[in-house]
Parts: sequence; C-alpha cells; structure tokens
Amino acid sequence: MKPELADVKLRNGMSHQARKRFGQNFLHDQNVIAKIIESIAPTQEDHLVEIGPGQGALTTPLAQSGARLDCIELDRDLADFLQKEFADQNSVSVIQQDVLKFDLSELTSKKKSLRVVGNLPYNISTPVIFHLLKSHPLILDMVFMLQLEVVQRLNATVGDKNYGRLGLMVQYFCEVEHLFNVPSSAFTPKPKVESAIVRLKPHAQFPAEAKDPECLQNVIRTAFNQRRKTLKNSLRGIISERILNELPVDTSLRPEKLSLADYVLISDAISK
Repeated sequence: MKPELADVKLRNGMSHQARKRFGQNFLHDQNVIAKIIESIAPTQEDHLVEIGPGQGALTTPLAQSGARLDCIELDRDLADFLQKEFADQNSVSVIQQDVLKFDLSELTSKKKSLRVVGNLPYNISTPVIFHLLKSHPLILDMVFMLQLEVVQRLNATVGDKNYGRLGLMVQYFCEVEHLFNVPSSAFTPKPKVESAIVRLKPHAQFPAEAKDPECLQNVIRTAFNQRRKTLKNSLRGIISERILNELPVDTSLRPEKLSLADYVLISDAISK
C-alpha cells in the first residue's frame, strides 16, 4: 500500500506528517475503534502488547482496562508523544523500537501470557507476523488490522485462489478468525485498499506437528514458487520422486490442492 502523505493533528495540537516509509494510516473512526476493543475485550489481568500505536487511537481504551500495556512504536516523534500522553499511567510503557528487531521474551517468560494487538503497517505486515510467530509459546492471542487481501490469504483453505504459503504457515501455528472488515474511510490518510480485523490464536496443540518447522516452511515455499507445476515437479529439487511416491499424497496435484497435513508428511520425510 502506498498512502499519500498528509498532516494529521495529534491530541496535543501538534501536527504530524504521516510517513509513507512507515506505512502510516491513522485510525479515527470511533465506531470501528469501539468494535475492535470489544473484540479484544481487555481485562485488568491481561498483559497487552500494542504494535504501532501511532496516535493512540487504540492505546487509550486499552489502557483504560487497567491491563499492563507495552507499546512498540518505531516513529520517534510518535513515541515521544505517547510517552508524554501516558506519563501518569504506570501500567503503560512505550518502547521506541522496530518490532522486527524486538524480542517478546524481553517482556515475559510466561507462556500464553501476551495478547498482541495492532494496526500493522501494510507494507511489513507479513514479516511482522512471521517474526511474532517465532515467539508463539508466549502468545495467548493476536488481534490485527490488516489489508483485507492479506486476511483472506491467512484464512484461505485448500483450493481457494488465496491459498498459499502465508495462510499455510500461519494456520500451522494458529487458529485464524476473520472478524470484520473496515472501510478505507476509517483512516487518515485514506488508503486505497479495504482493511479487516483478524484474530490469530496459537494452537494449544498442533493439529499436525512437523518435526522441523523450518523444513516445512521450505517445502511450502518451494512448492508455491512454482504453483502451476504438479507437486512431483515443483519439489524435485528437495525430495526424490521415489520417497515422494511412498507417501500417501497425490503427487500429480498442484500445490494449492494439498492440505497442511500433506505438507507436514512431506516435510517429515525430508527431515528423516
């Protein structure tokens, strides 16, 4: 997404230019904000992590829940604004850092304790999700605003046109729930795409657990890099046809016709 540059007013009256390189689009629609907060349903016992809080549209109602709230904001000006805005709330901390370089284990070692939320910059949403999944044992759930197309890919099933690497790998780690769509008019500056809210909940138990998740990712990436080819042709470089034929998988199918469980079988065969 390439939003236009625009001056937006912060709550302290100062002007802030939405930065294209940070993919900044600020949520202002109060009805949408209320609906997101209702979906998150924060409580005083929660440990929330907000990614890209921006002007604090979600931060304020999240903080009002009394939960511990750690905000990770890359933009120095906005981080400074938020630190001043929430200076009197001990439960809120602002971390000025790139989320792609931040390790969630710096916040806690307690499993299933973090609830991650955020209006993710669309230009880095996929890398952010994959980065966070490295810490999946620490995460209870994640609620994100994403480009609608990305949410459709996350939620795609076998045979769908949006079915591919992103959805398969996220579904390996998480349950995916497409909550609702958000119109572009809810933002300043107004993006050219529609958005959606999605909930990702790391599995308590993997429905199909791979011996080596990195190998699984490589298998899926290799298959979908040549998605018009049949499986036996697209995976020729990483697994022999003999071993592939020994598996209960139809090798004449194209990658979008195979389930996650099928890919785990292939990955485990390579791991051996």
